[in-house]
Formats: sequence, C-alpha cells, structure tokens
Amino acid sequence: MAKGVIQDRVRDAGVVGAGGAGFPTHVKLNASCDTVIANGAECEPLLRVDQQLMELEAERIVRGLSLAMEAVGAKRGVVATKSHYEGAVKALSAVIPKYEGVELHTMKSYYPAGDEKSLIYEVTHRVVPTGKLPSDVGVVVCNVNSLLNIAKAMDGEPVTHKFVTVTGAVKTPMTMEVPLGTCSGVLLKAAGAPADLSDYVLLIGGPCMGKISTSLTVPITKTTGGLVLLPKSSAYVMGRRQNPQSMLKMARSVCCQCSRCTQMCPRNSLGLNVQPHKAMRAMAQGNGKLIGDPNTVLGCCSCRLCTTFACEFGLDPSGVMAMLKDEFARQGIRPGPEAQIRPDPAHDLKRVPTERLIARLGLNEYNVSAPMTQAIEVKRVTLLLRQHIGAPSEPVVMEGQYVSTGDLVAMIPQGKLGANLHASIDGRVVRVSADSIELEA
Repeated sequence: MAKGVIQDRVRDAGVVGAGGAGFPTHVKLNASCDTVIANGAECEPLLRVDQQLMELEAERIVRGLSLAMEAVGAKRGVVATKSHYEGAVKALSAVIPKYEGVELHTMKSYYPAGDEKSLIYEVTHRVVPTGKLPSDVGVVVCNVNSLLNIAKAMDGEPVTHKFVTVTGAVKTPMTMEVPLGTCSGVLLKAAGAPADLSDYVLLIGGPCMGKISTSLTVPITKTTGGLVLLPKSSAYVMGRRQNPQSMLKMARSVCCQCSRCTQMCPRNSLGLNVQPHKAMRAMAQGNGKLIGDPNTVLGCCSCRLCTTFACEFGLDPSGVMAMLKDEFARQGIRPGPEAQIRPDPAHDLKRVPTERLIARLGLNEYNVSAPMTQAIEVKRVTLLLRQHIGAPSEPVVMEGQYVSTGDLVAMIPQGKLGANLHASIDGRVVRVSADSIELEA
C-alpha cells in the first residue's frame, strides 16, 4: 500500500497520540525511519488501559504497528510492554509471528518506562537529544491505543471513543470505552463514586503526570487515559496543590543541594544535561545564571520523579522546572545542540520500581485491578476542539444539525498542525462555541 494512502486515512480519521501527548499521528508517520515501537509500557501507575487493550485487541494493535512500519519504511517493529502483563504478553505472542519484522520486547515494571526517550533507549540503546524528535534517531513511537486507531482508520473507522480507567476512591474501579466528550461525572457515577463529592478532587491522567481538577464535568478527550478520584485531605493531593509562593519559600529555606533529584532524573541518566538541583539553586538564589546550560531545564520530561521519589524534604523540583520552562518559552530560549551524549553506566540501577513509587505516593490502597466493563449509555457529549497538539479544529456543523456517529464535525485548519474531529454519538448539535461542540442524543 502506498505510504500516502496510510497517512491520508489516518489524518481523515483524526488519529492522535492516545498516550497523553496528542501529537497528530499522520504527521508522525511522515518520516523515514528504520524502527517503529509500540508503546505498551503504560507509564502511569494505577492505570490499566493499555495492558487490557493489548490482551483484547492484540491482532489489530500489531496490524496497526505493521501499517505504521509500512508508512515510514521501517523494517523493524517492536511491541514494548511489561513482563508482568501476562495476558497481554500471551495474546501478543500469538499474533506477532504473523507479521514480518515484528518482535516483542518485555521489561520490568519501573517508572517512567513509557517515557518516549526512555523507551527508545530501552529498545534500541539510542538517545534522542534534547529538542530533537525520535525520528531524528530513526525511530517512531506510537501508543498501543494509537496503533489500534490506525488499524481502525484503514477500515474506515474514525476516532470516536476512548478507553479510560476510572479508579481511586470509587466502589468499583473499572476500565471502559466511552464516547469522546463524555462528562467525567458520568464515568465516576458508573464506578460507584460517593454521592457527595465536595471533599474530593479529580486527577485527570495518572498520579505522576496527571492534572488535578476540582471540576467533575471535564469531558473525555482523545488523550484521556484515566480518572482518579482522591480525597482533598490526602497527603498526595495536599502536596500537589502547593502554591508557587509556598513552593519557592520552601526551596529557599530547605533545599540543601544534595543533588539527589538530579541523580534520580531519568533524562540525566540517559546522558542528557538535565539537572533539577541547579534549577532549585537558581530559584533559591534568584540568579538565573546559576542554571548554566538551558538544556538543564529544557530537557526535563515532567515525569515528576524528582519530586515524587527523589527529594527527601518534600520539595517540588519538578514544579520549579515547569516554572522555568514557561519562562524560557516566553523569552524564546530554545534547546542547544548536544555534541556528546554518554548514558550513565549505572542507568539500569537507577530505575525506580513502580510498586515503590506508588507506596511513596501514599496510594497503595488504590493500586487495584480495574477490569474492562460494558459500555455505558451517554446522552450528551462536549467535544473539545483542542484534543491534540496544534491548532484547534474548525467546526463544519451548525447548531440544530443532526449527525451520526463518525460524521466529521470539525476539521484541521488549512495549513496548520491539527486533527479532524468526529461525532461520538448520534444526535443533534445543540451548541457550537469557540472551544467546543455539544451533541445531544
């Protein structure tokens, strides 16, 4: 099949990175690479989506991988997942021999195994420099849900639904497939959340890189992998909700420059010049020159391991790094070239076991299974026009118009990076705004 055909169908179907980043997949496939990696490492603790998808949809995921290989001209395809996902490993092992050039790579459960650069090093021993793309070292990485969507796209099925794990302080943790735009509150109710949610917050994503929201009406998007309901009074939530002024005051008064945050940094371990302790020193001293190389900050992947695991004083190096990255962006500071990259010889010894990280986060009670369950009935959805990296999609429907599931409702703006958006339920367009389209069954 011609490379352009695969890209066109993936673009038309609105496929984006389903693992969290949301980069339009048709653009990612516009490359020439020798290796495509299927990311089935499920980086975030507590989430159960990818491991169940690989077990239930192994055939279509591997087919999607083969199509991605064809699109970029790769001869090697690797499904990378964790060895303790026994059901997924068994299902994949039965399918992979049918596809030329595809192999299975299993790894132990450590964090952040699913980080793109960490995964590339795990599989190929190549390091992607700061500011560069995986394709610059001959690799494309796609989440397993994205590969499933590629296979569906080739069958004429656009992206209309998302698999989401709902866990935390609910009676019945579960994973379910729901229409895009479904209200988070609907999923929480299905999972048996408390009737009075005034003392809870919603973690959208996982406990390491997810975002805390006090709203329970946040709509599901193409990148939503998990909803974790947590008590406001938990140590985890109180730590995450620390305000910037308090965070900086703590950094100035407590940080002893032990550099443990840097020693445990996954990007630093890869040989990239990421040094959170220098960011802490610069912020505490009020002297940006102490940072030195901008890559010290710009190479950070926001995995938050420095904050959640490394720092013994409860400080937030990751938060400081995020503030500095925002400031660098405002100043137009870009990553500089890295001539010599030498991974730490002790790289493998610095990996943090996921179980230990969950314990450190104080979330052991929520580290439970969340089995796949039947679909729930959804009568109203709010489709956000920005569910991806790039420009918001442009509506092509009007209020009062009736649409069917899979109909195009918003498209990529001419000449810009973006993704198409499709109706996720049959119904009527009840509202079109600057940031969303609402449908009612």
